Amino acid sequence: MPISNCPFDVTTSTGHLKLRLEHQLTADHWQPTPSHPHPSYLWAPERRQVLECTMISPLLVLAIGTCLTNSLVPEKEKDPKYWRDQAQQTLKNALRLQNLNTNVAKNVIMFLGDGMGVSTVTAARILKGQLHHSPGEETRLEMDKFPYVALSKTYNTNAQVPDSAGTATAYLCGVKANEGTVGVSAATQRTQCNTTQGNEVTSILRWAKDAGKSVGIVTTTRVNHATPSAAYAHSADRDWYSDNEMPPEALSQGCKDIAYQLMHNIKDIEVIMGGGRKYMFPKNRTDVEYDMDEKARGTRLDGLNLIDIWKSFKPRHKHSHYIWNRTELLALDPHMVDYLLGLFEPGDMQYELNRNNVTDPSLSEMVKTAIKILNKNPKGFFLLVEGGRIDHGHHEGKAKQALHEAVEMDRAIEQAGTMTSVEDTLTVVTADHSHVFTFGGYTPRGNSIFGLAPMVSDTDKKPFTAILYGNGPGYKVVGGERENVSMVDYAHNNYQAQSAVPLRHETHGGEDVAVFAKGPMAHLLHGVHEQNYIPHVMAYAACIGANRDHCASASSSGSPSPGPLPLLLALLPLGILF
Repeated sequence: MPISNCPFDVTTSTGHLKLRLEHQLTADHWQPTPSHPHPSYLWAPERRQVLECTMISPLLVLAIGTCLTNSLVPEKEKDPKYWRDQAQQTLKNALRLQNLNTNVAKNVIMFLGDGMGVSTVTAARILKGQLHHSPGEETRLEMDKFPYVALSKTYNTNAQVPDSAGTATAYLCGVKANEGTVGVSAATQRTQCNTTQGNEVTSILRWAKDAGKSVGIVTTTRVNHATPSAAYAHSADRDWYSDNEMPPEALSQGCKDIAYQLMHNIKDIEVIMGGGRKYMFPKNRTDVEYDMDEKARGTRLDGLNLIDIWKSFKPRHKHSHYIWNRTELLALDPHMVDYLLGLFEPGDMQYELNRNNVTDPSLSEMVKTAIKILNKNPKGFFLLVEGGRIDHGHHEGKAKQALHEAVEMDRAIEQAGTMTSVEDTLTVVTADHSHVFTFGGYTPRGNSIFGLAPMVSDTDKKPFTAILYGNGPGYKVVGGERENVSMVDYAHNNYQAQSAVPLRHETHGGEDVAVFAKGPMAHLLHGVHEQNYIPHVMAYAACIGANRDHCASASSSGSPSPGPLPLLLALLPLGILF
């Protein structure tokens, strides 16, 4: 079965239309042609696509196009009963939500797709389906199955279009902040160390730890990157990864780098996994994996070995493990691990499409191990999981990398769902911000998400991909005109989609992002909210943090008695609460 059910697109040539017929071939059957002599042109490892061009008349194109478009509709979808039955079943499921889950959340898991705006969610859904040889549009992501959805307003206190640091402070600490700052209020100015003291704000990870819960951080970026750092650090600049990146003035004023704070601010974080090895070692210390790569060497000017410091803080009767590769991770017995520090790359982890199966674990593998370790605490846990390289793929204009990162995060969400229960685990999936990423062009059903639109520009007469960016590195001019994408491998893993404005790095988008929720008190995430509302809901559900009056008379079963607020939530229509 073809990955794409759209077998054609149209270009113009000398007054006629050229029909490009797509054939799906396996690698074994691929044959070189003068126009495509190398297999690198072929776009997927399990299914290979070769384009052949034939000159035909416009009327024939129209006839064939109409025929093919009609044939794209699955037979069952032609029957109105299919849609009516589907809608009625959805209605029954929705009616069940009247029975609100007001249990106390023993566990809270937050999945943060960095840069995962709504258009990215939709495109990832289609990709997930096409990876399973379906058209894609009808596919359901794991997050699509969550019963409650809200929108989050992402602006920073000083920025209409936000960055990942100020937003992380909002959805982890419950306070909106300035762009570029983490774990501090808006009274702190970026890069100004002397505005930090007295303006620190704590996160839900700290609240959970103070309540006796186990806590964990899992990310595909550096563990001292913007998103995870807001969980434990207080910094006037997100870029102060180690003291090597800090200005002398900040060091002299007593500010500490983020890697240092990771090891000292909350010394008993049970699970830390991601990248960022080089920030833990003295300057020029050779990396264990990339011994010849100077960029992978240690960065610290203070000469500290933060791995040794991490080990020294752990009680002798506890089992603590530092690991740096996937083989070591999979060899662990989680029941014999109390503390785990896994740093799998000197900087950010590899893209999922580039991942080394020996040295680099997947996000879902890290989540599986993390939950097994954290779940041993009878008081429960808080786990922050970041699909951080969705954002990086978009910044580089590499939509294929970004979307595969999103699909992998969805696998991690599924993994977590199989290991927990909605009866006692609140799971929240959201993004910090969006990107100027879009897809369109009246593509037919089942069109490869990385494919061409079924038309050419009516201005420059050239084809274009469905995926485009508002700005970024994909802006290319050849011979004074927009590049003809049919002359390049637009389905390559690192293809940079065309953009309207040239920039070295594509930018964030400013629109609202989705919040998906399931489990205890998930119904409190509905409508349109300020982003800083999210951790207040998670804390309320878990009876941690400042707002715990409703938890005073919690029953022995783990569910709160129907005090004033839970009773109100159960009786009033959701739409009039806020």
